[in-house]
Amino acid sequence: MSEGTREQVLEVAARGRAAAADLAPLPRSAKDAALHAVADALTARAEEILAANAVDIERAKESGTPAYMLDRLALSTDRLEQIAAAVREVAGLPDPVGEVVRGYTLPNGLELRQLRVPLGVVGIIYEGRPNVTVDAAALTLKSGNAVLLRGSSSAYDSNVALVNVMRDALEGTDVPVDAIQLVPGRDRESVKHLMRARGLVDVLIPRGGASLINSVVEESTVPVIETGVGNCTVYVDGDADVEMALGILVNAKTQRPSVCNAAETFLVHKDIADVFVPRALEALKDKGVTVHGDERVRSYGADVVEATEEDYRTEYLSLDIAAAVVDSLDDAVKHIRAYSSGHTEAIVTNSQQAAKRFVSLVDSAAVAVNASTRFTDGGEFGFGAEIGISTQKLHARGPMGLPELTSTKYVFTGEGHLRGV
Repeated sequence: MSEGTREQVLEVAARGRAAAADLAPLPRSAKDAALHAVADALTARAEEILAANAVDIERAKESGTPAYMLDRLALSTDRLEQIAAAVREVAGLPDPVGEVVRGYTLPNGLELRQLRVPLGVVGIIYEGRPNVTVDAAALTLKSGNAVLLRGSSSAYDSNVALVNVMRDALEGTDVPVDAIQLVPGRDRESVKHLMRARGLVDVLIPRGGASLINSVVEESTVPVIETGVGNCTVYVDGDADVEMALGILVNAKTQRPSVCNAAETFLVHKDIADVFVPRALEALKDKGVTVHGDERVRSYGADVVEATEEDYRTEYLSLDIAAAVVDSLDDAVKHIRAYSSGHTEAIVTNSQQAAKRFVSLVDSAAVAVNASTRFTDGGEFGFGAEIGISTQKLHARGPMGLPELTSTKYVFTGEGHLRGV
């Protein structure tokens, strides 16, 4: 890609920085009005957006894109209405900017406050999910940040249409239009220019598969918040209720298999394996799921595929799941530590002691007790739309809502205070 494109990317980043400075001090009322204008425009101009999405879908089909990726890429009237509703939900959430994280008077009389402030310019690099374009714009706008959106080339026409609609909606509001921008360029070079725009871009958030995230983390000179892949596990303890465990496992795997909080592995305690595994294999088969199992799981069903080491590390995002029988809860935890991506793990058990031990030993961003992994989601947690689910440990972890899109600054107020030592 030409040097001119590098200049274009930096120019967009510079405009974003100017917009962020104008956006940061705006009151909640101004930001909420802009979000409602965006939501209204998304539904009013649905035909235009869906026409652009149809171009992306057709191109993806011609290139042999897998079904689960087509599902992620596809928009519909219903999905657009859901996206618009999510924007309105964000408008209804409390504004984190200006929140006092802590505050007190020091022994010398200085009044100290730690306040939430916007991050500034946030770059989002993501794969073929055009709903992310709107979710990211809504969350960054509400939290006082300008956003630079760099989706995949597979959703290019959809993203162009969505960004144009949102920017047009901002024209009649107090929010600067350049608070929402699409990064120019369709190939990898424009992503590299964004990753190296240190000083113009404050933070990058990659959303997608392991290769995308690793590339951004390893190559970026801009600080990165990792949103990790979702290799999630359901562990069925020896004291589990079999019916509950079946319901949770089937929901976690099949309710929407193409998302990061879908289960990719299930582990079963040996004491309940004879009862649970045959019924689990039958229930999963009825849903079209292929099970990749260890020797003990394979002994319960002829249709089980032999699991490889890589199967236990894989985020399938499809109707496939890895499985193993374990001798103890501690062995289940050992398996999770070896293979999990640190996203979400679930235990199904009637034992409070087992649940407590599992929660204390599993080091993932979210741990579910007697509930599906599918609940790890900003909307389900009451945050509204999320920017992603962070699996790192610095700044933010788990579903990233509005507070996670802020930093803080200290304000201290005195009465002519001078430091003597």
